[in-house]
Amino acid sequence: MSGATPPAQPPPGPEPDPDPDEPVRRLPLPRPPRPVPLWRWRRNPLRRRTDRLLGWIGLSLLLLVPVLGLAATFAVGDAAHRHYRATAEHQARTRSLLAAVLVHDAPNHPEPGSDEARKARYPVTVRFTAPDGRDRAAKADVLPGLTAGSTVTVWTDRHGALTEPPLTTEQIRSRTMGWALLAFMAVALAGFAVHGAAALILHRRNLATWDGDWARTAPRWTTSP
Repeated sequence: MSGATPPAQPPPGPEPDPDPDEPVRRLPLPRPPRPVPLWRWRRNPLRRRTDRLLGWIGLSLLLLVPVLGLAATFAVGDAAHRHYRATAEHQARTRSLLAAVLVHDAPNHPEPGSDEARKARYPVTVRFTAPDGRDRAAKADVLPGLTAGSTVTVWTDRHGALTEPPLTTEQIRSRTMGWALLAFMAVALAGFAVHGAAALILHRRNLATWDGDWARTAPRWTTSP
């Protein structure tokens, strides 16, 4: 063997108790994280004027879009409600609910008595007397299983053509809400488009400024002494 074996060492004993007279060293507590301000307004040597301008544009849009969106919602909603209410009143004056008689039997539904059968409608030729006093024949959607000679009701215009019933209050409300929602979404999309266009224009301006600065600085680095 190349060397003698070192003698065995006793196991380490317990650590000595700290001296009560010696001051206790405390580790410094971690500082709470400082709130990070909006980076476009905080002090930064790399911040450009265009960054600050884009920040103000974004803040302005953030405040204006909800206000303009609500204004457009109420304006468009009111105009749509007036339009559809006038349309419903005109339809109520010019449309008539008449009794019609089936010319032949309506087809039977494959599942009679089911929910689908109660919602299903089949086109069947019916005869009725138009508001002008003439007898008319047309196809109307009727319940399945009705036999020839059964009486159904149909809506017709002044000329006797089959048409839809006048708009109901629920239909007016749903269409009004739809147009109001579209108006708010249009304002929001316009705000996003304005912000995107401003960001693109300022980005191109930054690139042009950088190209100009580089054109003036590059010769100093590439020219040999």
